[in-house]
Amino acid sequence: MSNVKTIKTDRVPLGQKAAFGAGHLVLNLYPGALGFFMFFLLTAFGMDPFLAGLLGGLPRFFDAITDPIMGFISDNTSSKWGRRRPYIFVGGILSAITFVLLWQLDEGNSSDYNFWYFLIMSMVFLIGNTMFATPLVGLGYEMTSDYNERTRLMAFSQTVGLLAWVIVPWFWVIIADPDVFSNQAEGVRTMAIYVGAACLLLGLLPAIFCRGMDASHMGNRKKLTFTSIFSNLKDLFVSIKEAVKNRPFMKLCGATFLVFNGYQIVASFSFFIFVFYIFNGSYEATATWPAWFSSIGALVSAFLVIPIVSAMATKWGKKKAFIISTALSIVGYLMKWWAFTPDNIWLSFIPIPLMSFGLGSLFTLMMSMTADVCDLDELRNGMPRKEGTFGALYWWVVKLGQGLALVLGGLVLKVIGFDGNAATQTVETLTKLRIADIIIPVVTAGLAIWVMWKYSLSEERAKDIKAQLEERRGVL
Repeated sequence: MSNVKTIKTDRVPLGQKAAFGAGHLVLNLYPGALGFFMFFLLTAFGMDPFLAGLLGGLPRFFDAITDPIMGFISDNTSSKWGRRRPYIFVGGILSAITFVLLWQLDEGNSSDYNFWYFLIMSMVFLIGNTMFATPLVGLGYEMTSDYNERTRLMAFSQTVGLLAWVIVPWFWVIIADPDVFSNQAEGVRTMAIYVGAACLLLGLLPAIFCRGMDASHMGNRKKLTFTSIFSNLKDLFVSIKEAVKNRPFMKLCGATFLVFNGYQIVASFSFFIFVFYIFNGSYEATATWPAWFSSIGALVSAFLVIPIVSAMATKWGKKKAFIISTALSIVGYLMKWWAFTPDNIWLSFIPIPLMSFGLGSLFTLMMSMTADVCDLDELRNGMPRKEGTFGALYWWVVKLGQGLALVLGGLVLKVIGFDGNAATQTVETLTKLRIADIIIPVVTAGLAIWVMWKYSLSEERAKDIKAQLEERRGVL
């Protein structure tokens, strides 16, 4: 139990927390908007489903390459604005502009033309987004060296970031509404401009107001220039190897992959259960119920779950907070069997608070613990600190989970006999769908608890590491 108060110099001012949170709102808004907009590649722009699927998967391979490179570059950058902020500033501008351009598709063009336009612009967008996102994550790891303040910072940023998931479910409703836009293609093009403008304004805030460490005060930094970047990338593989050998970090990655991937596999299942089980195949009757379900889940996570998890982490430690939260989410998933019923639609909202402890706690705690892991890495391997590299590898695992979830989710639907073109589903298919919707996240959450059971980086150990580092190289 923690009884030590955070000293003033280790506290992150509210203004910086708000700016960092604004950055996380952008981090959630882009993938959220992309996920919902991708549906309209089929309906608004007439793209072949297979080609649309490729557009969802191919860019992730590109992402897997660029993220670690960007993390390594920002770790070894020195400027009067710090290691991360120049990239966040430039990346925030580039990603906003390219996101808007990405969705300026013309429904009159051929499917092949739109495919290649979208694929190429996706790569360009990902360069800007990686330049923004990877340094932003690394910046958060270094904004404070205090064990509990790290949790408070991540809790604040995740609360703000989750507001994106309150908003994005309604994109589908707005774009598809004929009273708002003359057609869906116009809706996508227009909404992309609004999203890009909002992300531009919000994304610049952390670059302007947040403060991190400057590599000029650190030893063993690789001196990077435009001509020497690629010759120094061999050191990137050394950094990755050191990260992979860090057992606490690998446990964090493993548990995150399990919880997040388990959720993502069945993410669309609730929508299908609403349509085909609760409303017997009527999209008209289903109306906005799924959007409300998603939005309320995000609100509960932001304003109920995260404050509770943050308090638990301060009182009992981050590992115990994760185990308790994940166990509560298992109870919530199990409750869906009784709560999702055609007899009373309102019962479906009862499991939301408990289910929300899964994802609501995940990134708050895991990002805070990754910051602790960066201290351990410095103790073992010395300078430079590698927040960017650890952040890039951690989020690569998250993106890998997303990619696999798209494949596995479709595979599960095929195995259970789900037919998306049918007006109704068989009783057997709906029963299997409801079972899969519960069992998959329950099993992955249980495995995540097992992975984290012997996680060794406690508050006492983290504070001891901090003391050893400050004795060795002073306070950064």
